[in-house]
Amino acid sequence: MAKSLAPIVMKFGGTSLRDEDCRAHAVKHIKRYAESGERIVVVVSAMGRKGEPYATDTLIALLKDVGHNINPRELDLVMSVGETLSSAFFSHLLSHNGIPAISFNGRQSGILTDDNAGNAEILDIDPSRIVEALDNGSIAVVAGFQGIDTQKNITTLGRGGSDTTAVALAAALKAQECQIFTDVNGVYTTDPRVCSKARKLEVLTYEEMLEMSGLGSKVLQLRAVEFASKYNVPLR
Repeated sequence: MAKSLAPIVMKFGGTSLRDEDCRAHAVKHIKRYAESGERIVVVVSAMGRKGEPYATDTLIALLKDVGHNINPRELDLVMSVGETLSSAFFSHLLSHNGIPAISFNGRQSGILTDDNAGNAEILDIDPSRIVEALDNGSIAVVAGFQGIDTQKNITTLGRGGSDTTAVALAAALKAQECQIFTDVNGVYTTDPRVCSKARKLEVLTYEEMLEMSGLGSKVLQLRAVEFASKYNVPLR
């Protein structure tokens, strides 16, 4: 039986890409799917967390060291750098591991947003360039957390916005599913890094996940769950 033309979208958070061991684990997972013939779109966050050189908070600190009254347009441009670098680096890493890949920033991915700097909403996606890359046998590695407005300004999608990028692309591409990789192995009743009695939830409805995200659960961005619910995207 031929493999589905519908891709699988995989989103890797900053902690999943922060060091060589983490990245090797991500490459191994992707390679397993690629070798089985699946079409894959990878969405990446900036590598690491605050204090590490390419993390978003580290980049913001460069501007804050000059002064805290930052033009929102310039702030969005700087905040987008971490994901842009991550997509190019990870594409290069995949290619050197025998997995043909090509990187895309938000504009190249066809992600159109409103002009609400720092917390933009996705208005439309034209994923034609991504589809072309998949048709040519490459993995598409997309910079999460960003898009472009009608004035061609780079915009960012708010904290956790790479989740939204991944789910929105999965909807636009009619993907088989969207896999979210982070530093916990599922959705828990509470933060397992804080509470030892946290219980992993095997299956949730969109409504249950929406309520949890709305009440402050940080495992998935609220907008990402809204997209998944609206377009019936299987979210793992």
